[in-house]
Amino acid sequence: MLTYSFPNDSHLTMYEYLYQCIKEDIIHLKLTPHEKLPSKRAFAKNQNVSLITIENAYNQLLIEGYIYSIEKKGYFVSEIQYPNIPTKKAVKLPQEIKKAYLIDLKTNSVSPKHFPFSTWSKLTRQVLSSQDSELLTRPPQQGCLALRETICKHLYAFSGMNVLPQQIIIGAGTEYLYNLVIQLLGRQLIYALENPGHHSISKVYQLNDISYQYIPLDKDGLNIKELKKSQAHVVHISPAHHYPTGITMPIKRRLEILKWANDHQNYIIEDDYDSEFRLRGKPISTLYQIDQNERVIYMNTFSKTLAPSFRISYMVLPPHLVQRFQEKLHFYACSVSSFEQIILAEFMQQGYFEKHINRMRNSYKLIRDDFLSQLHASPIAHQIRITEENAGLHFLLHYTSPFHDNEIVQQAAAIGLHISTLSQFYDIPYDSHTIVVNYSGLAFHQIPVAIELLNRLFT
Repeated sequence: MLTYSFPNDSHLTMYEYLYQCIKEDIIHLKLTPHEKLPSKRAFAKNQNVSLITIENAYNQLLIEGYIYSIEKKGYFVSEIQYPNIPTKKAVKLPQEIKKAYLIDLKTNSVSPKHFPFSTWSKLTRQVLSSQDSELLTRPPQQGCLALRETICKHLYAFSGMNVLPQQIIIGAGTEYLYNLVIQLLGRQLIYALENPGHHSISKVYQLNDISYQYIPLDKDGLNIKELKKSQAHVVHISPAHHYPTGITMPIKRRLEILKWANDHQNYIIEDDYDSEFRLRGKPISTLYQIDQNERVIYMNTFSKTLAPSFRISYMVLPPHLVQRFQEKLHFYACSVSSFEQIILAEFMQQGYFEKHINRMRNSYKLIRDDFLSQLHASPIAHQIRITEENAGLHFLLHYTSPFHDNEIVQQAAAIGLHISTLSQFYDIPYDSHTIVVNYSGLAFHQIPVAIELLNRLFT
């Protein structure tokens, strides 16, 4: 007769415990194939438990196939062929180590003081209290219509782009959208990237087995001569504000790249990720806006304007690609929940987004000005030169030093300063003696600490 002792500290119910015990005995062949199990009544009496407890344990084993029943005869152990258990090797899983820094000038982040938590909480309660059925339904493939309509209005008001909701695709981050573009346009094409530029894009291309080429920049942005010499069919650019160089592409170069795309029926992916934070002058017209031949795919994200934790990005497809998208990729579900999309749509529709952008633009300008003022008044002022400080949320700090870039990064980390150098954004690193300073996550009280650490680094 089977007998199991129920431990006092078990978090399982009695039937779950008995089910686990019998299953383990079957797996380890303590109960042999086709062996008859005790009757439910006899087993219940032996364990001093209710009949229903034994029934529940046997039923679970029966459902999972560990035992089988024969009418009027009882329950028997199933014959199960388990694969040979390999010799286990000790595997050391990588630990997620997050190094703490006194000052982080590398990561694109947002200070908690700048995020409108109270407004977001209010809108969340409003959306929840509405009990709208849309919150519980699967969002349309391209994203919730309310958000796409609101994005259309924002694009028209901010940059004069005249697009329809049907052209917009919502996705969980730009990396996800890049994957969709690859599947939409084709893996047989050759893609081109700015050099220097974001390495995350090249990683997406690598993992998709895509052929890609790096195109160098000149003072006006992507080098058109090198682009024409390349075999690229698709080029990824950020004309309004290149990261990390800060170059704004002039209209002549934009038209040259548009002509290249039109002449060869190629495509341009326009990344406009932080155009809202131009700190001097009016917003730059988008390449999409001046494209007359449907060769530009426009991309933007809310990760920069709201917070990096907002994995909501969007792309605008030229009209002729919308039908191809719906035919070729119709099976994809939208990767952002309806709940998040509806709250964001309300945030934009009620005017909070525009107010937030204006408030953040003013706040970032004050932080940048204070940071630069203190840098110019610091002991290292004669060793440094600042460029590209008027667009986006970073600037370039050029310095003189006998040390290589990698050594500077290591020395900075040793004193609690997190930095990246311009050279790290090239496909082949070199000694740039230039730090890419991201200041979006700085608070005013942290600026003197940042200045002190930079002084220690260069003296």
